[in-house]
Amino acid sequence: MNRTLYDRIKRNWDRIAKPLDGLGDFEEVICRIGAIQGKEMPLLDKRALVVMCADNGIVEEGVSQSGSEITYLVARALGAGTSTASIMAMEARVRCIPVDMGIDHDGQIPGVVNKKVGRGSRNFLKDKALTTDEIKEAVDAGEDIVRELKSEGVNIIAAGEMGIGNTTTAATLLSLLSGLDPDAVTGRGAGLDDDRLIKKMNVVRQGVERYKKTDSISLAELAWEYLSDIGGLEIAGMCGLFIGGMKYDMPVIIDGFISAVAAFYADAICPGCREYMIPSHSGRETGLMAVLDMLELRPLIAGDMALGEGTGAIMCIKLLDSALNLYKNGTVFEKNGIEEYKRYI
Repeated sequence: MNRTLYDRIKRNWDRIAKPLDGLGDFEEVICRIGAIQGKEMPLLDKRALVVMCADNGIVEEGVSQSGSEITYLVARALGAGTSTASIMAMEARVRCIPVDMGIDHDGQIPGVVNKKVGRGSRNFLKDKALTTDEIKEAVDAGEDIVRELKSEGVNIIAAGEMGIGNTTTAATLLSLLSGLDPDAVTGRGAGLDDDRLIKKMNVVRQGVERYKKTDSISLAELAWEYLSDIGGLEIAGMCGLFIGGMKYDMPVIIDGFISAVAAFYADAICPGCREYMIPSHSGRETGLMAVLDMLELRPLIAGDMALGEGTGAIMCIKLLDSALNLYKNGTVFEKNGIEEYKRYI
């Protein structure tokens, strides 16, 4: 990221006829997007939502209100342009790209990009969820998608996901790598009653107890091993998106909890890639704010959202449009005959 360019964009903000830092975090994010893109006038005109889809074997443990067949059905709706995210993306002028990373279904799903590594992850309470090679293939696929979209002129990407049971996977991953208490990062997902939430917490706790490493290895090595132990393919694919952001100078928007855990793992594998991440919203799912705090990222939206599929990131893009419009078209102090505010801090 170009720090000199960041400072130049910040100075441009200060010339606009408004209180200094009047748009708060939105000014900082526009500076960061421009510094990532290498442009004093950042671009948001070509944007894409990449929705990584995969099944999670841990669903066998009854941690979700829905069965794994829903992953396929939602992916099919994403491909047809009829899902929630598809409809919101259309209105926001965001290209929606669903990707089959590991749906438990044979054959090509119309409208869905096929990057299938396997038919989902295994139940991590019974066996390692994925092999090291499967994880690497999924991460590489995510990086490749960023490279391909960059070559097509896309200038910002949102990282979304779809996979029944993946809040359980994400909570286990987060607890393992962060050391946070399993119960503190395990929420109700798509909607669990108290009994099933307790069951889900027990599953996460068992996963942490089974796979917690005591060897003295690097954070990056830990991240690779835990991804293999716990899964899932959609999370590994999103890791690749965030790593690809740093590799190809592409801002990548974090959506909700699962997306944020993928971002956390990406930064562990590739230190510094957090600088290329845009946090969208604080969300409802337990653990989201904890992982964003560890990434030292402050979300732009509250909203109490818990929809997934990248929908929070889509809403964030619309707000970024408003901020960028002011940056590009706002009246500067000198044209109003008003003296600029002085920056004292």
